[in-house]
Amino acid sequence: MSESHHIEYKMQLTDKFEKEVVAFLNYNGAGQIYLGIANDGISVGIKDVDGDALKLKDRLKNNI
Repeated sequence: MSESHHIEYKMQLTDKFEKEVVAFLNYNGAGQIYLGIANDGISVGIKDVDGDALKLKDRLKNNI
């Protein structure tokens, strides 16, 4: 599966992650952002899944 208007791959959380989420929210239609996936669709994994999940939740709650 390749990236499109509805699918975005991110290798890790970055400082621009909220910007990507807002872009998906503003686009007409649903979208999915996958963490731990390289731009070519290869799984690279996430080292600290629980920690990143907490960071993600907090950042989306407080920054958007």
